[in-house]
Amino acid sequence: MSNILSGFRVLDFGRYIAGPYCATVLADFGAEVIRIEKLTGSEDRYIAPLNEEQTGDGGLFLQMAQNKLGMTLNPMKPEGRDVVKRLVKTADIVVANLPIETLTAMGLDYESLKAVKDDIILVHGSAFGDEGPYKNRVGFDGLGQAMSGAMYLSGSEGEPRKLYGPWVDFTTALMGALGAMAALRHRDMTGEGQVVGTSLFGSAILISSVSLLEQEMLKLNRVGTANRAQGAGPADTFKTKDGWVLVQSLGWPLFERWTKLIGEDHWLSDPRFDTDQKRGDNNHILSERMAKWCAERTTKEAIAEMDAVRLPCGPVMSPQEVLEDPHLAAMGLMTRVAYPGFNKGVPLTELPIKMSKTDTKLKHRAPTLGEHTDQVMESLGYSADEIADLRSKRVI
Repeated sequence: MSNILSGFRVLDFGRYIAGPYCATVLADFGAEVIRIEKLTGSEDRYIAPLNEEQTGDGGLFLQMAQNKLGMTLNPMKPEGRDVVKRLVKTADIVVANLPIETLTAMGLDYESLKAVKDDIILVHGSAFGDEGPYKNRVGFDGLGQAMSGAMYLSGSEGEPRKLYGPWVDFTTALMGALGAMAALRHRDMTGEGQVVGTSLFGSAILISSVSLLEQEMLKLNRVGTANRAQGAGPADTFKTKDGWVLVQSLGWPLFERWTKLIGEDHWLSDPRFDTDQKRGDNNHILSERMAKWCAERTTKEAIAEMDAVRLPCGPVMSPQEVLEDPHLAAMGLMTRVAYPGFNKGVPLTELPIKMSKTDTKLKHRAPTLGEHTDQVMESLGYSADEIADLRSKRVI
């Protein structure tokens, strides 16, 4: 199968998830991606350490840097700026989720890049974008959750609740990858490069958009109801004899199946439940009844009965239970990859896009610190003596 981005070079100056995973997606589609780190390793290399000593390369980096080459570089030194310029001349896309002041100091702002290569594409991610009163603020995934209404509406009894998974980061990364591909197409058509701007705040607002739209139009001033839906029902988590299940009934056909399953089909003529929104408004009644039904069954029994009538449901699983789930293996979503220091390798998650004519499979592990520095420098025309000199000066 083909790799649709083969022949394109991407420079990944990103940190943590929003920038690096954007570049990872481009690598998954075949681009040559060079991850550029500090000489001692960027901070995200050491997050979620995978050994008992809590040292070494961490899980975040191993997942975010798959399919990439790795080099170290100090772009703040004059010689480092020269290396940046040589890299940019060979590149198609630069990915950097850094404050604009940092980009400028490193020579990675769009005007500096364009002066080196006129048709370069810059994917610039930030916490709050480049306009507005918050444009100079820094932040992580949690700020997007907190400042979009999502944490407020996910909470319960007045206490907000942040989701454990960094969905704002990943959404921003995917927006960046989508924008980068669109920018490549624009360049094909016009010969022009451009800036692709993404932000954590913008991604979080997108995910929260329906709640914000509803508030603007109706001024309902909803409060958090934790796992219980506010616009349909029953849609909540319920405790069984041995665990928890999530049930999601949206639309009349599913509500009809549910009432017949639990023996409450008289509710089909009850005006309190004749629309999704009314069922959401009265979801406490539906959840209370469903809680009694689930409490009488094991998780396996409850899911089997709901599956039989095609009611959307599933168990609430721990990370270990997810790893042991046969469906995970059947879909091939994780691949065990050899990595120095881990005798059994590490299980990495594949890009969850399957294409019949395009190869999106994981190709190789994340690089060790500076693993490909010499290789990349040689490709830029540096001699062995020049590379040794730059290394002695702590430029690479």
